[in-house]
Amino acid sequence: MCADLVDWPSVAADGFPLPEAVPASQLADELAAMLISPDPEIRDDYAYTAAARWIREGHLDAVLETLGDISTSRFSHPAVQARTFAPLILCSVLTRGHTVPGLVPKEAAERWYAEFSAWYPVERDTRGWDDSLGWLHAVAHGADAAAAFARALPDRRTALLELCARRMTAPQTDYRYAQLEDARLARALMRILQAPGLKREQATGWLTAVAQALDGGGPGPVPIWAFNTFATLQSLHLHLVRGLADEDVPPHAEAVAAHVADLLRLPYYWLA
Repeated sequence: MCADLVDWPSVAADGFPLPEAVPASQLADELAAMLISPDPEIRDDYAYTAAARWIREGHLDAVLETLGDISTSRFSHPAVQARTFAPLILCSVLTRGHTVPGLVPKEAAERWYAEFSAWYPVERDTRGWDDSLGWLHAVAHGADAAAAFARALPDRRTALLELCARRMTAPQTDYRYAQLEDARLARALMRILQAPGLKREQATGWLTAVAQALDGGGPGPVPIWAFNTFATLQSLHLHLVRGLADEDVPPHAEAVAAHVADLLRLPYYWLA
């Protein structure tokens, strides 16, 4: 990274105006390098904040596909912060592509989806926060990307619901959701369920995978993955009943909520 391209403290202090003198390609390269930094100020406060704003405002339209490709290449990166900030950039890129139809080629979105879906349910480091690295949030950031993929690739909606189910039930974890990961997953599921044309069976079918994961549970302490699953189901039920402030409840919300309540009776047998 060329540290002289942008005076980041000054740009941040001024509210992130676009540095007009820097070509978009060079700006994308510098942002990409900063987004793997272990320093949360560089990665989050500067690079991600700037990238999200400039992508949303259309300043990086010429390099959107490049940013998407760089992001997906990082799902195999050895540094956890590199892997977990990749879906945030994908979310921004896909959202911009939804705002301006044709800006992001479908084949690019499909390519990114293949890489994302291979990474999301198997990421082992799901900590929300690290005292040195700052926000990591693989589960929450991935949930945001899943919702963005649902709009970019509507044919992938049922697969995305199942992907979220695999993420919440992944047994290889020692991290108990502590940073509202359950709510972010619930919001993403709501966004995916909002997709027009989704049939009732499609809206509820992904819960079969959750039921299968929970099948066979018995007396004893609740495994961490099961706690995370129950927390997500509780949050989803609340979202289904209350709706989102900008979208209300999705079609088939009542049917999905009923299936969720059935699963919640496993630990909460006293529910009506």
